[in-house]
Amino acid sequence: MNDASRPTPISPASSPVPAYAAPIEQDDQAQPVAVRTHLPRGLGLRWQIHLIVAALMGLFVAVVIALQIDATRRSVHEEIVAANRVAGQLLQRVGWIYTGAGPQALVDFLQQLGRVRANNIRLERDDGQTLFVSAPPTYKQGRDAPDWYTGLVTPPLQRQVIALPGGRLTVEAEPSRAILDGWDDFVRLAGAGATALVLLNIGVFWLLGRALRPLPTIVAGLSRLEQGDYAARLPALPGRDVGVIGQAVNQLAEAIEAEIQARLRAYEAERTLEESREFSRRLEAHTEAERRAIARELHDEFAQSVTAIRTLARTIQARMGERDTVTAQAASMIAEEAARLYEAMHGLIPRLAPPALDDLGLADALTELVDASRSRFEDIGIDLSLSGLEQSRSLPAEPARAAYRVVQEALTNALRHSGATRVSVRAEADPQSLQLTIDDNGRGLPEDWARRGHYGLRGLRERVATLEGRLTLGARPEGGGTRIEAWLPLERDWSSRPPGSRADTDDDTAAGRKAPR
Repeated sequence: MNDASRPTPISPASSPVPAYAAPIEQDDQAQPVAVRTHLPRGLGLRWQIHLIVAALMGLFVAVVIALQIDATRRSVHEEIVAANRVAGQLLQRVGWIYTGAGPQALVDFLQQLGRVRANNIRLERDDGQTLFVSAPPTYKQGRDAPDWYTGLVTPPLQRQVIALPGGRLTVEAEPSRAILDGWDDFVRLAGAGATALVLLNIGVFWLLGRALRPLPTIVAGLSRLEQGDYAARLPALPGRDVGVIGQAVNQLAEAIEAEIQARLRAYEAERTLEESREFSRRLEAHTEAERRAIARELHDEFAQSVTAIRTLARTIQARMGERDTVTAQAASMIAEEAARLYEAMHGLIPRLAPPALDDLGLADALTELVDASRSRFEDIGIDLSLSGLEQSRSLPAEPARAAYRVVQEALTNALRHSGATRVSVRAEADPQSLQLTIDDNGRGLPEDWARRGHYGLRGLRERVATLEGRLTLGARPEGGGTRIEAWLPLERDWSSRPPGSRADTDDDTAAGRKAPR
């Protein structure tokens, strides 16, 4: 295989791709190829997949954070409720113990107790005077969770009021520290999630880039196909799925190239066949013209010369008489030979150019042909059936001549070579077509009738084909013998006839050349 017939590998480039290019290297610098068609607007496949993955990951992190906030809310609620209940029960019992010692003893106890986690304790007299208030929390002092987060996780606050002689002890839940712990956990989780999201997106983006790196090569290949370079082929692409796509593109290119080559071959064959048929048609037309010219020459020149020779010979024979018997006998022989030559010429003229075909039409020409065949082969029965040929003179010249030659060749084969005892000729015409059927009961077609050197029937088939007709040969349906069928169109345009057609015959006659009678 030479270099021109090898598949062309694809090389991605932003400029028009040459007809034969080197295989592309798969590296990180591979750039998309600019193609002739307008690219659709919007994000590319890489970014679309990346955004979908990022959205799913973001949704996952959001769900985790929402679950964490809900867990924090439940935890704070349980802690506050439990701590408030324990503190309230403890202080109620302590308050009963210290009731006899007076409020001051309870204040001293509370000061020694210090701050109770997640609770604010207030001791007041009945007159509203505050005797004790819990100190502010020191755990993570100076920091508070954001208001929006506090509003999300703060449970309904618990508040207990313990009645004492001369005053009341109020224990109120204070969840700010527990909420702050939850906020710190939230910040750590959100930070870890954001970091993981960023790192994962970077990894996904990089992996997608590697997975989709062969796409510019595929785009380049499709661009080459679009530009008509059907010999282009993609190199082996990494990855299973991309490799399958590359193989599919190559198979598509091969199929397109094969289809185009097949169509080109079919077009060339059809054009060659059409040219051959046109040449055959013109050759047949010229042959017919030459046959008519030879027939005219035989009729107008040679026939008259032979008649003159015969007349002179008879005259010499009559004058010499008994004076010169030898000369008279020679003159008689010349007259007889001239007569035989005259009859032979008159038998040859219809075979070259049947006068009845041009003067009287196809029906009379076929009748004359069959009558002549009957007179030569008296022991063979020949039937003729004509239908729709009443106005056969109006038939176009070319299909009429082709029909006559088909019947003439078929009759010749049947009478001389088939050993038939019966031959049937049928001709049927309508405004659209002319149908011929010739049957005989002979030996049938020889097996090698279509081989080279047998030009009679093959020539008929080609002649009919040049007129866009059909000719079929085969055995009779009844069995034994041969059937030849021909179909010739009559509706096509016969105005542009090649030389030798009916119009040329009329022109020749008008120019002074007499047609044979």
